[in-house]
Parts: sequence; C-alpha cells; structure tokens
Amino acid sequence: MESGAPVMPETFAAKTDDSPPSGGRGPLERLFGLAARRTTVARELRGGVTTFFAMAYIILLNPIILGGAKDVTGATLSIPQLTTMTALSAAITTIIMGFVGNAPLALAAGLGINAVVAFQAAPVMTWPQAMGLVVIEGAVIVVLALTGVRERIMNSIPLALKHAIAVGIGAFIALVGFYDAGFVTSSATSPPLSLGVGGHLSTWPSLVFALTLLLMIVLHVRRVPGAILISIVAGTVAAVAIQENATIKEGGWGVVTPNMPDDLFAVPDFGLFGEFDLFGGFAEAGVITTLVVLFTLVLSGFFDAMGTILGISDEAGLVGSKGEVPRLGRILSVDGLSAAFGGVTSSSANTVFVESAAGVGEGARTGLANLATGALFAVTLFLTPLAATVPAQAAAPALVVVGALMMTQVAKVDWTDQDLIIPAFLTIVLMPFTFSITIGIGGGMVAFALIKLARGRWREVSVWLWPVVLLFLVYFAIEPIEQWLDVR
Repeated sequence: MESGAPVMPETFAAKTDDSPPSGGRGPLERLFGLAARRTTVARELRGGVTTFFAMAYIILLNPIILGGAKDVTGATLSIPQLTTMTALSAAITTIIMGFVGNAPLALAAGLGINAVVAFQAAPVMTWPQAMGLVVIEGAVIVVLALTGVRERIMNSIPLALKHAIAVGIGAFIALVGFYDAGFVTSSATSPPLSLGVGGHLSTWPSLVFALTLLLMIVLHVRRVPGAILISIVAGTVAAVAIQENATIKEGGWGVVTPNMPDDLFAVPDFGLFGEFDLFGGFAEAGVITTLVVLFTLVLSGFFDAMGTILGISDEAGLVGSKGEVPRLGRILSVDGLSAAFGGVTSSSANTVFVESAAGVGEGARTGLANLATGALFAVTLFLTPLAATVPAQAAAPALVVVGALMMTQVAKVDWTDQDLIIPAFLTIVLMPFTFSITIGIGGGMVAFALIKLARGRWREVSVWLWPVVLLFLVYFAIEPIEQWLDVR
C-alpha cells in the first residue's frame, strides 16, 4: 500500500471474525499491506471467493449477449469460445489488478458495454473490427490514466458526490440482485416494475431467493464469519435439490439453471484469442459512425469504472478525508489495459465489477482477494459445467445485503448544502432508475455545474469537470446528434 493511504475504519464487515490483523513482514504482508488495512488472509480469501460467486454469472451471460448478435456479414461468435475467453480475460485482469492496484476490485466483461459492442458496433462492421474498437477504447482510457487526466477528473469530484455515487451504486446493485433473481420483474404495462409475477411470489426460484436472503441477513447480524458465502452455498444446494425434484418451467431460474452437470470438466477453446482488427471498422462503417460508437464505448467504460471504483473504495474504508483513493493511478491504468485486453480476447471490454462489493462485505480490503477471485475464474476454464450450477437466486441476495451496507454512506452527504442536494439526489436515484452508473454520474455532474453556474459561482467547479459536463451533454443528446449527422 502506498504511503499516506488511509487506515480503514472499523466497519461491521471487518468484525465478522475475531482474528487479529495480520502482521509481520511475510511476503503477503509486503505485497498487500494487510496489517495497515486491518485485515487478514482468511478475510481476503473469503472475500475473493464471495466476489467470484457474485459475478460468476458473467461467464454464461456474456456469451449469450455477444453470441446472440450478428455482425454486418451475418456472422456469429461461438458460445464455447466466448465462454473460454470471458473466463480467461476475467482471471488475468483480476489478478493483475490485485498485484498492481492492491484493491479488492475484480474485473470481467462489462454489462452494458458488451451490449454496445453487440447491438451498436457489430451490425455495422465485422466482429474483429468491433473488437478492434474495444482495443482502441482501452488504449484511450490508458492514455487518459497515464497522463493523469482521469485521476484529476476523479479527484475533482466533490466529496459529497463521491459518497452519493457509493449510495447510488448500493441502490443499483440491490435492484440488480432483485431483478436477476426474478424477485422484481419488469412489464410493458403499468406498473413498470412489480413483485414476482403479477405482484406475487409464486415460484420455487423466488422461494430460494427469499430464503437465501433471510439466511444471509440472520447470519450477517449474528456476525457469523463467511455469512454471505455460506448463504450462497446453502442457496445453491437448495436450488439443485428443488430443480431435481420439482417441476420448474424452462427459463424459470433465469440465465443459470441449477442442474448437476453430467461432466465436471470441459476443454477450453481459445480460438477467438487475437481475432481483432484495429482500424478496419472505420473503412467498413464510415468514420463518423465508428467515432460515435467509440465515443459511447469510452464514455461508458470511463465513468462506469470510475463510479464503481469510488463507491467500493468508499465502502471498504479506503477513501481518505479528501476523497483520495490509494494507488488510484495504477488502478485506472489497469482498468484501461483490461478493457483493451477484452478486445484482444473478443470477450468485450473488461471493467471493474460492482459485484466486488460482495467481497468487500465479507471483509476484503486488499488485492489479495483478487488472487482468489482470479484463480477461481482460471479454474472455471476447465470447470465451466460446475460454474453453471449457481443460480442468480442463490448469489443475488449478496447484492441486496451489500447494497444495504453501502446505503450507510448517505449520512456523509451534507444535506444542508443547497448546491449539493439536487446533484447528490440525482446521482443516487438515476443509477437504479435508469439501470446505469454512467447516467447517474452524468446527471449529478450536470446538475452540480448548472447550479454553480446559475448562482454565479462557476469558479467553484474544477476546470477538469467542465469538459466532463460538456461530454455528458453530448452523451445525453446522442440520438438527435446521430440523426442530425445522418449516421443511424
């Protein structure tokens, strides 16, 4: 850990067992500074395993999203190859973040970003060209990190808004948990969101989610070490038993059906590795169209990761009194390199996963947790059938519980400051309401700058934030801009 990094305050997560913080000068202590962050090897490994289970769904969901789309030639990507590349990319980038960034921030193919690749880039260019854009996106983010621009932007955000970002992410991941588990469902009619099916919980998967959540809450308040992980395992066992003995309609569990696999092992297929074309998309789709797609990729990757890094670091007690994050420059550089590596592997851009908060909830405070998460992703290369056993109903309760813990950051926002009330509120509510971290950050930033401008206090807005506000205005108006430029 860098000198001057803040000592983690005593949080509930850190009290889940009575073992003393690690000390001494062993290799793990020298690499990760466990004692300075008041953590232990056991907590870190437990947190890393919990993060893996909370985000393992991406191994199956990312291939479904990318594999279900066609490029401009009508070609599709192989699901087995995408599965291999998703796990490989997550394993390598997560481990690198652990060593370089020393933060409990796991990475994998970003949801939302993969949708841009699948449904905005691929229809106007080939798959290799679309993945080439992902590599360029990562390179742009790396340049912004290495030049210090990205770090300056993050440090220029008012501290109150950083806390609001953490609160918004808490609400966001809770909604993700409820929705992925089928506890909350969407409808084209009124109301847009409702409980279960028709306002009722009437399925076995819903029961598994509810019971797992209740077990997790009980173990959590009883301060049982590994409460989240124990509950996920118990929920998975219950789901497998129910699937074997009850009649569940096809797709009733969502993306992952908890069937015991016939084979535990699968041979990974690395055929997509290196299949990218850096600049072919500009010739295939046209310069303006390609730049619009690239702009969307960079903005989403930049601010989704920024919000997640700030929110989880805040929850882990790693944010200093002025809002600084230890090793932020390294973390941002790894994030950019990871995005580019996602293009190299054709698994879409990697980004910091908000589900890392589940591991933080179990006590993870350093990059050692990432080694456990990354190792499990690596093992998954050969155990894909087994990884497909944990349903969302067993893993999603962790997001709900951790979301509740992250909401405590709302007390750190000064709700008496008239310049911050509306920006903080918009930052918090827009994340779950729009299902986008980027939009939440953008709404808060634009409101903050507008209020300062309206009150004649525009000099109080950092010079680094004004270009960001302008970029967000372009981002929010991208549809009419595309129509005006005739690039649709």
